[in-house]
Amino acid sequence: MKTLRDLLLLGDPRLYKKSDPITEQDMSLVSGWVGDLANVMNEIRIQYKFGRGIAAPQLGIMKRLIYIDTHQKFIIINPQIVEASKELFEVWDDCMCFPQLFVKVNRHRSIRFKYKDEDWKDQELEWKDDMAELFQHEYDHLEGVLCTMRALDDKSFKWRSI
Repeated sequence: MKTLRDLLLLGDPRLYKKSDPITEQDMSLVSGWVGDLANVMNEIRIQYKFGRGIAAPQLGIMKRLIYIDTHQKFIIINPQIVEASKELFEVWDDCMCFPQLFVKVNRHRSIRFKYKDEDWKDQELEWKDDMAELFQHEYDHLEGVLCTMRALDDKSFKWRSI
């Protein structure tokens, strides 16, 4: 089982690589990966008091897998963005890979995406506001993009007070 020590930190070159799609042959591994993601996210919640989602590349699993645990749990495999709203909003984004740093970014107000679920069935969702922001953050991890790379300007950084 992966733990907080397995979480990749800002600067690790793997965080900047695009992830590979999950194949149907990989499906026997997905539940183990999800267990690892959930475990590390729970450790982050205990230590840093935040965490709603995590992407597999954050643990060095270079596959297109997102685990979200808010009021409901989502296992998102091979997501594809179908539509992103033209309307943007500013948000102070945080990331488990640099847990004490906030970065001000623009995100789409709503996002519609397709994906496979844990049963390899096609699904489609549209999320708005905070859930849209969360999805975009995790999706960026699959693309090798960190929110530091989306900062609005060179003053869009601040420390989390603990």
